[in-house]
Amino acid sequence: MKWVRRLAAAWCAVCALSAARANVGFDDYFIDTTMRIDYYHVGDKSTEFVTLDRIYRQGVWAGNPRHSLDPFAYGRYRVQVFDMISGTLIYSRGFDSYFGEYKTSDPAKQGVKRTYHESLLIPAPRRTVRFVIEMRDRSNLYQPLFEMKIDPDDYHVATEPPQRGERIIEQVINGHPHDKVDIVILSEGYTRSDEAKFAADVKRYAEIFLAWEPYKSLKGRFNISGVFVPSPESGVDEPRQHSYKKTALDATFNSLDSDRYLLSENNRMLRDVAAQVPYDALVVMVNSNRYGGGGIYNAFTFFTSDGTWNEYVFHHEFAHAFGGLSDEYYTSDVAYEEFYPPGVEPTEPNLTALLDPKNLKWRDLVAPGVAIPTEWGQQAYDSLTARRDALNKEHSENVAQMKKNGVPDTELRKADDEFKLSMEEQNKRIRNFLENHPLKGKIGAFEGGGYVPRGLYRPTVNSLMNQFDATDRAFYGVNEAALVRMIDYYSK
Repeated sequence: MKWVRRLAAAWCAVCALSAARANVGFDDYFIDTTMRIDYYHVGDKSTEFVTLDRIYRQGVWAGNPRHSLDPFAYGRYRVQVFDMISGTLIYSRGFDSYFGEYKTSDPAKQGVKRTYHESLLIPAPRRTVRFVIEMRDRSNLYQPLFEMKIDPDDYHVATEPPQRGERIIEQVINGHPHDKVDIVILSEGYTRSDEAKFAADVKRYAEIFLAWEPYKSLKGRFNISGVFVPSPESGVDEPRQHSYKKTALDATFNSLDSDRYLLSENNRMLRDVAAQVPYDALVVMVNSNRYGGGGIYNAFTFFTSDGTWNEYVFHHEFAHAFGGLSDEYYTSDVAYEEFYPPGVEPTEPNLTALLDPKNLKWRDLVAPGVAIPTEWGQQAYDSLTARRDALNKEHSENVAQMKKNGVPDTELRKADDEFKLSMEEQNKRIRNFLENHPLKGKIGAFEGGGYVPRGLYRPTVNSLMNQFDATDRAFYGVNEAALVRMIDYYSK
């Protein structure tokens, strides 16, 4: 962990050179309150635009007043705030969005336009500012998307308190929000009678979170709160199984038509509930035993409380949403097409197009004697995961048909048991390949990542951002250093 800390410190020093002007005088430009800008993000693959919904002034600003400008440059979008009098850039933050993922999907490619409600949080300005949203083009260069003036004294800015009467659980409190990473966990699919279960689940996942590196070594840097909002029904929507539940936050599987992708399009409700506490990271815990989840950078994390590999899913999705880390896998079905344009270097810290092998973004961590790019037996691995994915698809289709036909629960449980046995045997083969790999844990440039088998490279054979059904619980050096940098950004 010490060497990861040293690397993160070195990276922060580099960032500081370009972001020295980022440390603007917070009190000169802002008051210690959160301004929430809600808007609609509309379009398809080739067209997108933003329209304003509403602006709110809410509780204390959870961010670090010592770091107003973003040094990371992660994400496909960026918000910038300029002081109107001086023209000074006083706040910036990169982010990804639900719409940003939609526009890479097949329906968007076909010209089907969708509307997504989104929010951006900024510290409340003292006087009128210019608020700008930019998007990256296919070359990853920023282009204008939306701009407006915001007068904080405008009577249209809503100031009603966010309190809704839900129970707030202060699970881990280590200090003032300005000096900590503030995580809020919202309940979804928990009924009134499940309130005690939610409280127990918040405690359990706070312990799980702080037991894994790099969070374990920095556990004093976090505040973790839960907000219990009861749902009329227990569970979550599962459209392919023709199962729908009335829940508080409208979470659903099959988001973007990906079977295991679990998100919600009711962003306004998410933000209204979360606003009861200061937060840097918004997490939604869904009361379900099904495998699945989702995480979008600087937006939100979703996971199921009791699903298969639930601890791994929780950490994996949180690393997307909090640390800006990319998926390092490429064999599973996803809803995206050309999520990473060929020949363009990804912005994420754990993925590269290897356009300049001598200047690999994590070159200082490459293990001695490891060639770049790194041969790792990809063909053998692909055959193992292809069989695993085929089993999963066959089972999902079988269960959907059985539920549609109204078969008894005993038959469903029997099918589940048979599937679990088959999957466990195949997963044993995959685990054996990964856990006994001669390059396990060594850093190089391993082809395959970001949903494609060719042209993109990840830093290790396996990590928590790749195949977390193996017993390896590590992020490894590149990912850990990126997470430590983000923790430092919020807490130092």
